[in-house]
Amino acid sequence: MLDFEKPIAELEQKLIEMQQIATDSDVDASNAVKQLDEKIKKLKKDTYQNLTRWQKVQLSRHPDRPYTLDYIQEISDKFIELHGDRQVKDDPAMVGGWAEIDKQTVMIIGQQKGRNTKQRQYRNFGMANPEGYRKALRLMRLAEKFNKPIITLIDTPGAFPGLEAEQRGQGEAIAHNLKEMFMLKVPIICIIIGEGASGGALGIGIGDRVLMLENTWYSVISPESCSSILWRSWEFKEQAAEALKLTANDMLGFGLIDGIIKEPLGGAHTNLADMSAKLKKTILDNLAQLNAMDPVERLNQRIEKFCSMGVFSE
Repeated sequence: MLDFEKPIAELEQKLIEMQQIATDSDVDASNAVKQLDEKIKKLKKDTYQNLTRWQKVQLSRHPDRPYTLDYIQEISDKFIELHGDRQVKDDPAMVGGWAEIDKQTVMIIGQQKGRNTKQRQYRNFGMANPEGYRKALRLMRLAEKFNKPIITLIDTPGAFPGLEAEQRGQGEAIAHNLKEMFMLKVPIICIIIGEGASGGALGIGIGDRVLMLENTWYSVISPESCSSILWRSWEFKEQAAEALKLTANDMLGFGLIDGIIKEPLGGAHTNLADMSAKLKKTILDNLAQLNAMDPVERLNQRIEKFCSMGVFSE
């Protein structure tokens, strides 16, 4: 439970106790129960519609939040996972493979985190090594070979910064992905489903459509790391989050993404079925638009979109 959710949890506990007392004593408490239930709903709405940037970062990291494989299981009828980069090894932090969504074959690729300590170690907390990005590129080229769209689901605190990753060419692997994704002739849809940090996110984030779930963030650096650089302490992470302007609304306002996918009240983890249905509809709607475009025009628009980002003066 997150700090800002505690007042809601306290009222929900009181509601349970009130219902239990009414049942045990055979007293009609329907009016009191109804009033408290309405109060909880109002508090939830007020809380989640007015989250600070730091609170949205916290929500994006909620331990129950759906990960890439959760969404793949919900939105696809079939999924065949593919492994290995054909150079070093397979990277469990980056998953991908063929999927069928409403009889359309697509290549889905995304970072995968773990639920418990063992899984988190195995998935390296969703931080991919160079072989993860090379595997992703291999799968993208495979999709292009068979003329199938690419869907990427982004959820990472960043690419793995370890010495061995740098020795195997972490920066080169990400840079190579950026270059190649600009030139792929098939439609590409990139969706940030959790954390979108730094080059780790950008390594699979070049697409015709870049979308964000409502309670996610996208930035060159995490609030904690920014705080440690500017203030030499993590204590100023909330101020850093405000300064970074990293939420979905911020990104849409800056023209860095193409749209926001609404989440259920309380976050994506509160209703996986509803969130998955919205995600699936968004993917299919965007695929229909992109498939109808001329490939050359689509490619030129993708390049132009990213080239026009940013503000500068001379």
